[in-house]
Amino acid sequence: MVAATRIPPQAYFVVSAVFHYLGPAFAVLLFARADALGVAWLRIATAAAIFALWRRPWRLLAQLDGDGRRLLLAWGAVLAVMNACFYLAIDRLPLATVAAIEFLPVIALAAFGVRSACNAAALVLATLGVYLLTGPRFAGEAVAVALAFANAGLFALYIVLGHRVSRLHGMGGIDGLAGSMLVAAVVATPMAGWAAVPALLDPAALAAGAGVGIASSVIPYVCDQLAMARLARATYALLVALLPATATVVGIVVLAQLPSLAESAGVALVVTGVALHRGEARAPRRRALVVPGAAVSQRGRPSLRCVRGSR
Repeated sequence: MVAATRIPPQAYFVVSAVFHYLGPAFAVLLFARADALGVAWLRIATAAAIFALWRRPWRLLAQLDGDGRRLLLAWGAVLAVMNACFYLAIDRLPLATVAAIEFLPVIALAAFGVRSACNAAALVLATLGVYLLTGPRFAGEAVAVALAFANAGLFALYIVLGHRVSRLHGMGGIDGLAGSMLVAAVVATPMAGWAAVPALLDPAALAAGAGVGIASSVIPYVCDQLAMARLARATYALLVALLPATATVVGIVVLAQLPSLAESAGVALVVTGVALHRGEARAPRRRALVVPGAAVSQRGRPSLRCVRGSR
């Protein structure tokens, strides 16, 4: 993990943002073979299986205290319900509308961290940019709108709990994510596993499900943990404004979908807002290591020479 700290945390977020929009490309194939809840379960189950093989988080769960275990259980439940609400919402509403609603509580998280006029201006610019990008339309059935708002609230809770997990004593952030994803699979199975049954005997659907899990839950969530470990929560919340801008860029490069003038202005506002924001990145926790052979201070008392080493 030492090499990981040499990469700017913002770079991890950009990687997360790009893969965040590659997952829906696989989901399009899945929607023809399973309904929204089935897609959500395949995504969670695939990610849980990958994390289990990669990190074996159960070996570290015993090292956590009660508060740590409750945090992982809560985050896992949030991951399960959030994904279910997201796919149910986009099955009924335009993705742009769901994305606009999703950003509302994130604005509140970013606002809590405003400490200067420069950061306030950054928040305003990013918010206006997201509005121009998403072009929110709130027309739709009441249940679908309620699901979109539920997803938005859970997404904000994902950021809060994920930020705490990234700083959890006794377990690294990625191991905490692995444990929480196993919890998410357990929670999601009775809720949505039945909807995935038609796809279980379809090799193409299973391959697409693996793609959704890797692109939407493994790579971006790992990058989120690497970024959250070194960024203040409000700073991370503001960076979320880049997601609609990233979607526009992916649309240009991959799908040849040219943005409108308003969408181009939205991208410019978001990028400007994020560039204006000033926040202190948090370095990983370190401990002092005592070096054999104490030096003598000017007062004649022994003083310990220390070097910094990773915990």
